[in-house]
Amino acid sequence: MKFFNTLTRTKEEFVPLKPPHVGLYTCGPTVYDFVHIGNLRAFMFDDLLRRWLEYRGFNVTHVMNITDVEDRIINKVRESGKPLKEVTNLYATAFLADLDRLNVKRAHIIPRATEAIPGMIAMIEKLIAGNHAYVSDDKCVYYSIKSFPEYGKLSHRQVGDQSTAVARIKSDDYDKEEMADFALWKAWDEKDGDVKWDSPWGPGRPGWHIECSAMSIQHLGETFDIHCGGEDLVFPHHEDEIAQSEAATGKPFVRYWLHNAHLLVEGKKMSKRFNNYYALGDLLAKGWSGREVRYVLLSAHYRDPLNFTMDGLQAARSALQRMDEFLLKLDANPAGIVPDLQSRFDAAMDDDLNTSAALGALFEFIREANKRTIAASEAAAILATWQRIDQVLGFGMPVKSEAPAEVLALVEERQAARKAKNFKRSDEIRDQLAKQRWGIEDTPKGPRAKRI
Repeated sequence: MKFFNTLTRTKEEFVPLKPPHVGLYTCGPTVYDFVHIGNLRAFMFDDLLRRWLEYRGFNVTHVMNITDVEDRIINKVRESGKPLKEVTNLYATAFLADLDRLNVKRAHIIPRATEAIPGMIAMIEKLIAGNHAYVSDDKCVYYSIKSFPEYGKLSHRQVGDQSTAVARIKSDDYDKEEMADFALWKAWDEKDGDVKWDSPWGPGRPGWHIECSAMSIQHLGETFDIHCGGEDLVFPHHEDEIAQSEAATGKPFVRYWLHNAHLLVEGKKMSKRFNNYYALGDLLAKGWSGREVRYVLLSAHYRDPLNFTMDGLQAARSALQRMDEFLLKLDANPAGIVPDLQSRFDAAMDDDLNTSAALGALFEFIREANKRTIAASEAAAILATWQRIDQVLGFGMPVKSEAPAEVLALVEERQAARKAKNFKRSDEIRDQLAKQRWGIEDTPKGPRAKRI
């Protein structure tokens, strides 16, 4: 099993620290708004990785944080006039519901930043004692990037001349190109309202970067196996996590860093200005299913940019229909395996989670199998193999859907219209059924209704 490690920029064989255990930390949402499909691609990738590790027999401890105190959240609290917890609970609950709709496995541990502040303060104290952090005249605590010679090793950036003064940045979200001392603790001011905690440096709140370091170390230890996130987090967030964690512990922080590529919508960066900004609820309201969205998000390799389109959703619907129709024909009790399909799927996934190749192997198998008669014993083996593969893909077994009486009546009326050569009426009925997401398949035994 090989993964592309952002730290080394190479594809490396995966060997966990304490096999068969794997410690996995994935950056969760900042709950100031509903998550969009670009965010959901990252969580889908996390789910795929965890499922594959478990499929391969590893005992995974999956930790995913919820960032419930941060600059944008405080802005939302100020704008809404509602308490911090009320704002964050709304969006955190909606986020977890979205994961359920996409059949994403819940992390084993989901810590909230506001519940881990004592650990953050303790880590900051350790950094100050080691001369890696300092209290500034604005009563904030900043990390000194010059104190950590390896700063930049994840993003492969150079700090430059160590004698050059480095700017201090208090904001959580700053210029992705700027190398700067970043805030570990932010002093309270009036615009923060009631959002504050006591600390040795006065009232305030933690910076974003220290939150993930403290929570991951608390639950997975000072060195753990895998840390994931979107490629936009490589710098500064993950770079800063490494610097503060390794300075505090004196140990390597994470052994494998995996990052998913960004997502476009209809070929453009997602933006409300372009009218192409979608939360999952927007897509469900348009008639798409969580299963179809899941398929699209898994269809491209996680390190390749994904262009999310309505045509892509339609293609996902068609692909899932082909898959379902094939599986529903296999009327047998699962037993045995199909070695060729299993080995091709496994080889693709072992190669840095190559879902496009894995799905290609699956549909090539379906195409070839549809060309011949499948014996009951082979059908059982195919079903058993599919159920094993679906532990990773998470699409679920299809359910036979019986058409309601009014749909069956329209199918019979269409058949009568065709016999009477009334093709206009036949086409009208077909279109009427399509609007209700029913299609007609002409079989040797006559027409039958099927879900589309």
